[in-house]
Amino acid sequence: QAQFVESGGGLVQPGGSLRLSCLASGFYLRQFAMSWYRQVLGQERELVAHIFSAGDSPMHADSAKGRFAISRDNGKNMVYLQMNNLTPGGTAVYYCGSRGLDSWSQKTQVAVAS
Repeated sequence: QAQFVESGGGLVQPGGSLRLSCLASGFYLRQFAMSWYRQVLGQERELVAHIFSAGDSPMHADSAKGRFAISRDNGKNMVYLQMNNLTPGGTAVYYCGSRGLDSWSQKTQVAVAS
């Protein structure tokens, strides 16, 4: 059974950085593409970033391009989201997972405020 444990959220000042980590277990991570989503209360979830199984051709939402970077280490069963130059618009709950497996981590709050 696929499981994901996310870590790294918290409070950061505008312009600051955070790295979210997602530990996968229960399946072969290297066989699946992975995604990071975020959701603001009362709004639809937003796909922030997506990475294919081999780590090539990562995709980032327009709101994240140039500031966020998704990466993965299949050997460590880890997926990461590096978030730089955060703005208050980045305040949301974030979660990782696999659309192919329809399995997701717990949601972690990221708050960007001075």
